[in-house]
Amino acid sequence: MKASELRNKTAAELEEQLKELKSEYFNLRFQNAINQLDNPHKIDSVRKDIARVMTVLREKNAE
Repeated sequence: MKASELRNKTAAELEEQLKELKSEYFNLRFQNAINQLDNPHKIDSVRKDIARVMTVLREKNAE
């Protein structure tokens, strides 16, 4: 996911996506804890996506 794609979305869409990403992050951490996660690098990519969404949301709120 790129920041330029996120900037085209509305604040409501970004908040919904943030909620989904946080849910996915929780599930990945849970799977990792019980050793059922196939790709542990997925956790890092989801964390970075969460950070991107939060950054774009802050930019939109600052305007």
